[in-house]
Amino acid sequence: MKVALVQLGCPKNWVDGEWMLGQAREAGLEVTASEEADAVIVNTCGFIDAAKAESIQAILEVAERKKEGRVRKLVVAGCLVQRYKDELREAIPEIDGFIPLSATGSVVRLLAAPDLKTPVTKDVALYDSLQPRLLATPPHLAYVKIAEGCDNPCSFCSIPGFRGPNHSRPVKDVVREVQNLAAGGVKEAVLVAQDTTDYGSDLGLKEGFSKLLQALDRDTEMPWIRVLYAYPNHVTTRLLETMARCGRVVPYLDLPLQHAHPDILRSMKRGGSGQAFLGLLEKARSIVPGLAVRSTFIVGYPGEKRAHFQELLDFLRAAELDHVGAFTYSREDGTEAHALGESADARTKRRRQEKLLEVQQEISFEKNRRKVGRTYTALVEGVCEETEHLLEGRLATQAPDVDGKILINDGFAPPGSFARVRITQAHPYDLVGGILGAREATA
Repeated sequence: MKVALVQLGCPKNWVDGEWMLGQAREAGLEVTASEEADAVIVNTCGFIDAAKAESIQAILEVAERKKEGRVRKLVVAGCLVQRYKDELREAIPEIDGFIPLSATGSVVRLLAAPDLKTPVTKDVALYDSLQPRLLATPPHLAYVKIAEGCDNPCSFCSIPGFRGPNHSRPVKDVVREVQNLAAGGVKEAVLVAQDTTDYGSDLGLKEGFSKLLQALDRDTEMPWIRVLYAYPNHVTTRLLETMARCGRVVPYLDLPLQHAHPDILRSMKRGGSGQAFLGLLEKARSIVPGLAVRSTFIVGYPGEKRAHFQELLDFLRAAELDHVGAFTYSREDGTEAHALGESADARTKRRRQEKLLEVQQEISFEKNRRKVGRTYTALVEGVCEETEHLLEGRLATQAPDVDGKILINDGFAPPGSFARVRITQAHPYDLVGGILGAREATA
């Protein structure tokens, strides 16, 4: 059987897909492109409305190919299965089977005989370093899921309802996986979980994430280790000091703040305020030299008035974050916020999203302009997607896929290598630079 995966969703979901592909390959199945496959797994995302719509469209596209006889089996996996399996089965009869999150580790058995009656449970499977995994990322990059599930009570989020409570992998197991990845040529390991900073709480570890970073820094040869999805209330002084001391941990922190007005944050069941966040950012930057901070915000949350949004914009200007993502509020079934209804129409939410990103664009452009004339180490990723005449890469302060990149218009270095690059131009999101020669780089 030839098997293909249509991968959707966040890096955490991406890791689940790579685990499924690894199982298929180990069982002797041929992993191939979607157009050539006998069986196609669509690994869905069910987080917000836009992601659900994209997942359903992907399922429908494969279902159409099945009608035409170009695909024998259509199997659906991921978060959408956990939330809407019965609805999917009724609406799209071409689906042969489902792989709920609790059965991700049984993908081969389900491919052989998909069982439409497989129960959907909250017992979330979590891979370990001994499980087969086929990386679908570039050879120099890998996401490492250190935990599954979430214990945070955010009122807008449905994830705890279908991924369950926080469940961490043992420190030694994560270390072993990163060791293996480094031995295989991976240059950057990106640590992911629903809340990376809650790592180890279920294992009885105090400051568990700090201990994990220390172990990875001490016991692996991974050049770059990056932290995503840090919950602001869990970012401690010890964690920041650990990041500063660990040479393999890049000076980068993904810190989803979601809003800045205390009333909205209270309704979101996250707590905090713009003033408290500014204090946290000041402390983080003072402890971790050269720290870049990325955050995400939700606009149009129930109860958000014009004054609330204006305070968010004022915070954004004061915070001077390096990278920002903005989402319009999505009313999700099964969340506490669902009962609050909608506070703004789609047009207002979209306008606020555009305004927030417009303000951040000015901030990002100014921060990038300050880099012109300076030299940095970049991870070269290969030929630019837009033109074969440029290389592209990333600085330690740029995460894959979500942040900008550096476009290299002078010099050459092979993909997956590190190079010294002098910045020559700045744009709102991307940088332009040239690779220094050996003599320049050592001068």
